[in-house]
Amino acid sequence: MNAEKRNLLILWIANFFVASSMTMVMPFLSLYIETFGHFSPEYVQRWSGFVFGITFVTAFFISPIWGRIGDQFGFKPILLITGTGLSVSLFFMGFMDSVIELFFLRFFMGAVTGFIPTSIALISSQTSKKRAGEVLGTLQTGNVTGTLFGPLFGGMLADSVGFKYTFVYTAFAIFAATLFVFFGVEEKKNKEQTSKKNTMSRKDVLSFIFQHRVLFSLMIIALLVQVANFTIQPLLALYVSELTKASAVAFLAGLAFSATGFGNLIATRNWGKLGDRIGHEKVMMILLLGGAIIFIPQAFVTTLWQLIILRFLFGIMIGGIIPCTTAYIRQVSPLSVQGEVQGYSTSFRFLGNVIGPATGGVISGYIGISSVFFVTSAILIVAFLLLIWSMRKEQEKIKKGNFEQIVNHK
Repeated sequence: MNAEKRNLLILWIANFFVASSMTMVMPFLSLYIETFGHFSPEYVQRWSGFVFGITFVTAFFISPIWGRIGDQFGFKPILLITGTGLSVSLFFMGFMDSVIELFFLRFFMGAVTGFIPTSIALISSQTSKKRAGEVLGTLQTGNVTGTLFGPLFGGMLADSVGFKYTFVYTAFAIFAATLFVFFGVEEKKNKEQTSKKNTMSRKDVLSFIFQHRVLFSLMIIALLVQVANFTIQPLLALYVSELTKASAVAFLAGLAFSATGFGNLIATRNWGKLGDRIGHEKVMMILLLGGAIIFIPQAFVTTLWQLIILRFLFGIMIGGIIPCTTAYIRQVSPLSVQGEVQGYSTSFRFLGNVIGPATGGVISGYIGISSVFFVTSAILIVAFLLLIWSMRKEQEKIKKGNFEQIVNHK
């Protein structure tokens, strides 16, 4: 196996464990907080939201910084630092005895969640532009699979060995993945990455992002997609309970939740591959419009199996968003700033993870759960229109530049 394939395989495994760790606490976070003392249900629910959300808030600010450091000093050292940091934070979570301590550990965990965007930047830097969508889509399946099975593994471990050892086992799994990276990943930088002439300041990078309308729009769209995806997730169990009288509501809600992940897993690589052929912007248009259409019938379902099928189809649509975004970044961004640009893209997604649940909760509280599906569909339509507008503006800019070159040449 050559270095490129070995790097992809190892980072796929590592991303699986990292993504799992980020989501494994979802099934039992509130139960774990209850073990710290006798608290009211309102207190537990409030702090569950704070403790879960703080990781993504911190990661929103830190991800671009890790990316910039990786661009300058290499991505492999950042993978080792963040992987070890995640392992340490998870290990100590199992020994906490107050919600404040858990909150600060989750805060620290957010500061070292640059692992996934850094792994994307490393694989992106060693991949040709022609195959970026396919390769980065393959890497993304590791993240998707980890997110899909993380809550399942977390719940099973908590029931089997308790909260403490669930954190400990997960910490050792991530540390083992980090050791795989240390011994197995081989990073080689080309001349463009190492040349000081190509070094861009943070201001230059931000200017580059803002000047490329499609690139900046794709980052906003990534945020909107995450908002749309997370508006309904906290409410899914309640919606499932309205559709069925079965006693195992938690399991059935998990099934509906997992249906999206399975659809995502099946389609992610293929969407990236299609983007390599016809253009990632065009694929994104298909996905956004398709996702908006599929969301609407979910408000009218009368049985659980109808919801599960629609969630699966939505997962297929949404599965190409991240690989197409990362592949587009690979195509238009200089290799010397791949990590930082990928970091900003990841930050927007993390921000969507925070805004989405809050938005869904507010909307459902005022006009009901079914209305969330209509609002979510509208969000995806806005993202679709934003992409069309940015593509037209970019084409006008290119035509204007070509016209000015012809005039100057004459």
